[in-house]
Amino acid sequence: MTPAGGSPSRDLRTVFERARDAGLLGPVPVESHLLHAEAFGAAIGDPGSALLDLGSGGGVPGLALAARWPALEVALLEGRARRAGFLREAVEWLGLESRVSVIAARAEDAGHDVRWRGVFDTVTARAFGAPAVTAECAAAFLRVGGRLVVAEPPPATPRTSCAPGRTHAPDPTRWPVAVECLGLVPRACCCCGEAHFQVLDAARPCPVNLPRRVGVPQKRPLF
Repeated sequence: MTPAGGSPSRDLRTVFERARDAGLLGPVPVESHLLHAEAFGAAIGDPGSALLDLGSGGGVPGLALAARWPALEVALLEGRARRAGFLREAVEWLGLESRVSVIAARAEDAGHDVRWRGVFDTVTARAFGAPAVTAECAAAFLRVGGRLVVAEPPPATPRTSCAPGRTHAPDPTRWPVAVECLGLVPRACCCCGEAHFQVLDAARPCPVNLPRRVGVPQKRPLF
């Protein structure tokens, strides 16, 4: 799975270092990106058989989750050509071509492609956009019974229940009941170390007219 007999963690570090140096990841230490990807895995629990990483950028958390679950089919969705090219090179370098694919397309377009619509058990999103934008762009990829896991900022006011491994109710100012128009139901906010994630269940199929065309979710949010 890894080049030259290297370990998965060492090779991921090399990939993320290259991504950071190329400006595709934030300038924090690579270990921080690895820890955040590990927290994503803890929040997901059981990813099912197919996962899509929305706006995969430099490969966090998508590539790390592919390494975490060796049988998992992973799609890395990236609309920017330079980043998609980097991801293709990283997938090849890591030897993951048999089960990790790169979708070089905007989410609004790919969400209407029959190859991708309604086929994923899990969709992840890290710094993709505001809740309304993320939810609209992600919902179409999920099968009924699947889940969307979104990295969240920490709550402004610390909660006594927000300890590692604990969950608390969704923030209704960020994830209102209106998200149900996409077939999604907010389940809980999950705390994994210093990281926070919102988990939403796909209770119904995403309406066929959603997502809207490229750019519209940002200009006219649904909620």
